[in-house]
Amino acid sequence: MKLYSYFRSSAAFRVRIALNLKGLDYDTIPVHLLRSGGEQHGESYRALNPEKLVPTLIDDGADNDGQAALAQSLAIIEYLEETQPQPPLLPSSAVDRAHVRGLALAIACDIHPLNNLRVLRYLSRELKLEEAARNDWYRHWCMQGLTALEARLSGDHRTGQFCYGDAPSLADCCLVPQIFNARRVDCDLSGMPTVLRIFDACMRLEAFERATPAQQPDAE
Repeated sequence: MKLYSYFRSSAAFRVRIALNLKGLDYDTIPVHLLRSGGEQHGESYRALNPEKLVPTLIDDGADNDGQAALAQSLAIIEYLEETQPQPPLLPSSAVDRAHVRGLALAIACDIHPLNNLRVLRYLSRELKLEEAARNDWYRHWCMQGLTALEARLSGDHRTGQFCYGDAPSLADCCLVPQIFNARRVDCDLSGMPTVLRIFDACMRLEAFERATPAQQPDAE
């Protein structure tokens, strides 16, 4: 497998965690999202991923054409779950799978898109927001989403050592990168004891630590 990744991308971070949890070997191919206007805009990468986003996962031999180029982090993780089911990242019952997916989507769809690089660039370049105002935007949406997540996790009997029970799941793959992002912009997480407890439990596992931005070959 080949993972087109940027060390600071939270979407790529999610996939790195999932690959590590499942013990899968992969080669990292860096795509610098800032250098030279963004390497994701280059012709060769656009041919792989017309959305010009990371990550993209290449799985040689995955289909009849000999290669599959997969985009969107949650779709990639679900693909890994279907093709490499052990250890599982989703529960066995339909209702609990929906619960875990709901936690993951609350991060990947409601928090992250408002704070990703494309949005922040638009705020700066087109709307002419100063860095302080841009960071206020970031913190507002991050805190709103994480506060709701704290309420869901703290009030649900299925929450254990991790977001669901006592083994990492798809939800944890999404939570950890979002906490990294929140800390980068100095969000006040002191009112989120459950979220932080789960984050700490994740970071004690090698699979999460090896996926962190600082451990990537393109880290700066």
